Amino acid sequence: MSFDPRTRGDVEAIVARSIASAAADPRQEYALAVADTGHDGGQVIGFGRLALDPHQPRAATFGFALNPDVRGNGFGTETVRLLLACAFQDLDLHRVWGARFPHNTASARTMQRADLTEEGYIREHVQRGGQWSDFITHSILDHEYTATATE
Repeated sequence: MSFDPRTRGDVEAIVARSIASAAADPRQEYALAVADTGHDGGQVIGFGRLALDPHQPRAATFGFALNPDVRGNGFGTETVRLLLACAFQDLDLHRVWGARFPHNTASARTMQRADLTEEGYIREHVQRGGQWSDFITHSILDHEYTATATE
């Protein structure tokens, strides 16, 4: 999942890819639109994605992005929890992980509230605008999810 700002064309391409991936067999990607139903019948405010790892059985990566205007209202935590429920309850995965920029403290809090463990620092992991960016990874395992989901 790219962390760059998106144009309308970028978003249209994401939606088209998500629709195509939903029909793929076997399915490798699961996407959801995040909506705020409290606004005039609902307004799309973000996106979540779970992608199976082709190199690790029963593992996936996830990512999410929200409109900056709605951050701090629990939408990120709810999105991550929905993606994790899909991963562990529906797909019977063992491990799910995601990454964030080191300065993204809002994402760090979201991951913590969703019971993910901060794992480590990946140096110069992604190139953006000609510059390399570091990332911090977070993960959760099936038995950890089960323990926290039943609390």
